[in-house]
Amino acid sequence: MDPLGARSQFVEVQNLPTWDQCDGEEEGEASPRDEVDRLDGSCLSPFPFREDINRKIVLFKGDVALLNCTAIVNTSNETLMDKNPISDSIHTHAGPELRDELFKLKGCRTGEAKMTEGFRLAARFIVHTVGPKYKARYRTAAESSLYSCYRNVLQLAKEHAMVSVGVCVISTAKRGYPPEEATHIALRTVRRFLENHGENIETVVFAVSDVEEAVYRKLLPLYYPRSRAEELSSLPLLPADVGNREGEPVVPERQIRITEKPGSLPDDREGSGLGLGLGPVGSHAFARMEGDVDKQRKQVLQRQLSEAAQHKQHERNYNRWLFKARAEDLSDIAALKALYQTGVDMCGRTVMVVVGRNIPVMQIDMEKALLYFIHVMDHITVKEYVMVYFHTLTGEHNHLDTDFLKKLYDIVDAKFKKNLCAFYFVHPTFRSKVSTWFFTTFSVPGMKEKVHHVETLQQLFRCILPEQIDIPPFVLEYDTRVRLRGGAPPNLGFALYWGGGGVRVWDSLRASCWWSCLFGKVQGCFNVNLCPL
Repeated sequence: MDPLGARSQFVEVQNLPTWDQCDGEEEGEASPRDEVDRLDGSCLSPFPFREDINRKIVLFKGDVALLNCTAIVNTSNETLMDKNPISDSIHTHAGPELRDELFKLKGCRTGEAKMTEGFRLAARFIVHTVGPKYKARYRTAAESSLYSCYRNVLQLAKEHAMVSVGVCVISTAKRGYPPEEATHIALRTVRRFLENHGENIETVVFAVSDVEEAVYRKLLPLYYPRSRAEELSSLPLLPADVGNREGEPVVPERQIRITEKPGSLPDDREGSGLGLGLGPVGSHAFARMEGDVDKQRKQVLQRQLSEAAQHKQHERNYNRWLFKARAEDLSDIAALKALYQTGVDMCGRTVMVVVGRNIPVMQIDMEKALLYFIHVMDHITVKEYVMVYFHTLTGEHNHLDTDFLKKLYDIVDAKFKKNLCAFYFVHPTFRSKVSTWFFTTFSVPGMKEKVHHVETLQQLFRCILPEQIDIPPFVLEYDTRVRLRGGAPPNLGFALYWGGGGVRVWDSLRASCWWSCLFGKVQGCFNVNLCPL
């Protein structure tokens, strides 16, 4: 209800019935209970009855734009400016700011997904994806692209720790995809993702129209049976191709077999002649169309490589790390919720949050943590962004090693450093201030002017509005406790001096954000001396 008593047009996801609450077949109707109990392994469905997964599934007949959840999905074309009922409704409810934001994304390829804010929607984010155009002779390509749409949408949801996702029918009638075939791919892809990677996703809402609802109700029991009896009765109705363990369509003739070291075959295959001559292939620099790698490394050590060549080599190194990050299973690192995207600051720049307490340095693979950072940040850093690091209540087991930070700084692409406008260090200790000063002075001097220590959340809120940042509860509790103790008054004023005494500005953090918007750089406006009034 709004303040005037009118009923809100938005739909609360938690009020919708989940799939396990919907009426299914009675166990006795599909097959007798004793027959179900006598099932052997050969009769089990590839999609067994899972009550925990069924509780996460909601079938909603209505407009996806009206769902109040963490993110909703928009199906569009390669320009992200498609005219279809789903997109039109999302644009209508989100407001004109969405169109302006989509222009900045510069389109999206088929099968890929990109994310924006929700603006005036109840949903916080919108994930935009492009479904394939269906032609019978290119059916295999269309299936793979549609699978990629759903997979990439859910992957974004996982990476950004989204709790609930409203998924529209991506394969619109405009693109000519047969509804039943498209529904099979949608349902099995979501099912496999929830099985393998969906521990943090609480709700997936399939938002459908009147026509689509009948198809979904018909096929949902095949992939989300609500009882063992329904699992058995649905087994003969499953298609021949139910995809691999991730739900991806399987094309046997395209299953290339790759060995780790083709030049050295196992003992039992020696002498067969299959591996003769494979050893040197691809190992020489010529095969990779590169210069002499050893010569380049020697020049780097001797500092004889030109700036352009160094940049090219650095970019090649970063791309190797990025490729590895995209191929690695990083779900265990994502589950820590130590790095996530939130809203924007007062200048409209994306805000990324790092929670120091959530990084158990001694218990995780730090190389995987580095890969996860690169994977999540790669698409964020294409435009200006800021980072907020909560140092609150961290211990020795949370402190990142200086060598690790230096390695990270050396690996990341130039766009990471160029487009980082500010690094807010929240609730610093005296030790952390000293460590940061030494690190930014002697190891990464380019970062020094971008780092700003923030004693209280009130100071942070002068650059980032409270509704634009998700703050862990323990940080809020700690900040309140410190302020009540009188450790850091919330309305502490500061005098701001430019160049040692020219112009004096009150309320430094707000002033610096204002100058940042005006000049487009945070570095300059924060290069000042702060002193208590």
